[in-house]
Amino acid sequence: MPARAERTSNGALTATALCAIAGLHVSWGLGSSFPFRSREQLADSVIGSSEFPSLGACMAVAAALALAAVLVASVVPLPRGLRTLALRVVTSVLATRGVVGAFGHTAMLSPGSDSPTFQRLDKRIYAPLCLWLAAGVRRSI
Repeated sequence: MPARAERTSNGALTATALCAIAGLHVSWGLGSSFPFRSREQLADSVIGSSEFPSLGACMAVAAALALAAVLVASVVPLPRGLRTLALRVVTSVLATRGVVGAFGHTAMLSPGSDSPTFQRLDKRIYAPLCLWLAAGVRRSI
């Protein structure tokens, strides 16, 4: 596969994943507990505490993820330098989150994220997902 086609395919996959995760955050903000049985189980598993973020916080995360997806997919024409800078910021944020989570220190970035359930899922799923997304965003630059 030519490099440009590979980059486009990778960008589409990364943008789709970012959109799907943004959609989850919107649904959680609106009251869904999917894919968990209850909001309490969702908060423990995804946030790491019994406190569930506000609608505004969920929508802010969803908006940031959707913006990242738009940047990766290059849907909105931007000057090359601005797009590159924005994608480097997204890559840095995702990579930082992934590395911090992989070492079990997510509570440094998100105080209170210290439940054993969250820490287990963070190391197994969330941190690797952030690192995979960071690599996908980086490859789309």
